[in-house]
Amino acid sequence: MIIGFIVLCHAEVASRFSATGGAYLYAKQAFGSTVAFEVGWLYWIVRMATFAANCNLFVTYLGFFWPSATDPIIRIGIIAAVLILLTSVNIAGVRQSALLTNFFTVGKLVPLFVFALVGLFFLHPENFTFSAVPQYSSFSSAVLLLIYAFVGFEVAVIPAGEMKEPQKILPFALFVALAVVATVYILVQIVSIGTLPTLSSSERPLADAANAFMGPVGAVVIVGGALISILGNLNVGLLGGSRIVYAMGEQNELPPVISKTHDKFKTPYVSILLNAAIIFVLTVQSSFLGALAIATITRLMIYATTCLSLVVFRKREDAPAAKFLAPFGLAASIISIALIVWLLTNVDFTKEGLPIIIVAAIGLVVFYAYRIYKKNFSS
Repeated sequence: MIIGFIVLCHAEVASRFSATGGAYLYAKQAFGSTVAFEVGWLYWIVRMATFAANCNLFVTYLGFFWPSATDPIIRIGIIAAVLILLTSVNIAGVRQSALLTNFFTVGKLVPLFVFALVGLFFLHPENFTFSAVPQYSSFSSAVLLLIYAFVGFEVAVIPAGEMKEPQKILPFALFVALAVVATVYILVQIVSIGTLPTLSSSERPLADAANAFMGPVGAVVIVGGALISILGNLNVGLLGGSRIVYAMGEQNELPPVISKTHDKFKTPYVSILLNAAIIFVLTVQSSFLGALAIATITRLMIYATTCLSLVVFRKREDAPAAKFLAPFGLAASIISIALIVWLLTNVDFTKEGLPIIIVAAIGLVVFYAYRIYKKNFSS
């Protein structure tokens, strides 16, 4: 429900723009350069941190087939190989990147559908017990982490400048994606709970559940699907992160060299290479769970700016026209912001809030330092 309201807001706001930038672009038009830079900066950090987390998860799942994958030297080699592959595809063109993403999407959905449909015949009703009611703090914290499973939809609106008729297709694409993802997640969750009593303690829950009712072959299929799914997520992450920095360079809020495009492929290759280099370092130095909560919290803050921009654009007469007007859009915006605030009240300030504040402060320093540099250089 929370993500549904947020997606509704994104659909209307995205229908007003045809340029690259996503949340950064919306914030710039609604709130000005300073807020926009913070949004772009934080989202860029989130994309890189999320990539690092998921790339480490990829190595963990690869360990199912290749136990040595988690050895330090081999792990670094795997990370480098994944980055070289995805960087090459992204430099070759957004169409190539989209084709690869489509391939990965099909490759991950087929095993999940098989898992869900077959697993429905092996459910154990006794596993569905609700006698223990979670405490408020535990429930809200679980919801905060659950949001991570649905984030990423916002990447679709970022490369709008490289699409045909993005104002028309993006709202439809967002709604279809949400419907498909929600359906798959609900079915997978039902089967996982109904077939695996030890779900809460499992490191590879889908693989263990598949092994319980389909045997080792089922586990292999699910782990293979997980690897394909993670690769698709990584590809989208590199695409979205590089375009955010590209848009900030194009708006002259970062050095313009970052927005330089390839003569042949017309892709922002400098931004892509910069992202890949930073991501490599972050991935080698981090873990999956270490970045998950911080990435989710920061995303929610960014979502709030887009939801609030819907209200701003509806009130401004000079706002870009919306190709899609969300039903109950103002109510959806207010509800989204209220739910986001509720989730953020459960943040552990020391572990999760403080790092975000520090990164945001660094962003402000970069923003004003570059502004001073431009002023002195131009004079």
